[in-house]
Amino acid sequence: MFRVKICGITNVDDATAVGRSGADAVGLNFFPKSPRYLAPDRAEAIVEALPPQVVKVGLFVNADAKSVCRTFDRLGLDLIQLHGDEPPEFLSQLGNRPVMRAFRLSDAGLAPVVEYLDRCRQLACMPEMVLIDAMVKGVYGGSGQVADWDVAKRYEAELSAANVPPPPLVLAGGLTPDNVAEAIRAVRPAAVDTASGVESAPGRKDPTAVEAFVRAAAGAFEEE
Repeated sequence: MFRVKICGITNVDDATAVGRSGADAVGLNFFPKSPRYLAPDRAEAIVEALPPQVVKVGLFVNADAKSVCRTFDRLGLDLIQLHGDEPPEFLSQLGNRPVMRAFRLSDAGLAPVVEYLDRCRQLACMPEMVLIDAMVKGVYGGSGQVADWDVAKRYEAELSAANVPPPPLVLAGGLTPDNVAEAIRAVRPAAVDTASGVESAPGRKDPTAVEAFVRAAAGAFEEE
């Protein structure tokens, strides 16, 4: 659905800059405890400021299914990103709305991801995409910590070995303009996602960093 996502957009100016940068997806963070929190009422202007071809992703953490669906429908979003502790059964409550499921890699590696997706397969509610992030205790994304690339690059092989069809992989976790090309070469994900890696302050994007990130990612994807 996309290749380069800039997450944590909180204002129209940043949305406009990201739209100009060539990024093909943005994330709107509806988790109230995040420094990048965006109230749904304020999100309408941001969605309107984005080019129509940019994928609009709503990020939710342990919200109830009804509020997730209501926000998704009201804003005309394209994708739901679940970044909390939602069980596989939660996806089946979203009425076939497209989902990207985020996982924070722990010492258990990919085993919890395989188990989770196998259950999704059984319930016929497989996510459209899977996002791999770094594990930081008590933090649901946006930590700036680099995910374990050596583990992430085994994603497709481990799922295939378990007879679980692997959804496209989105790599997140500490990606910046300086390391995103290296990350793409190492992991070979379908897409990349960053928030803190292109900010001047939490929730404020640096247009120069955004453009550099998109340029570096696009170049690496072309090579691959």
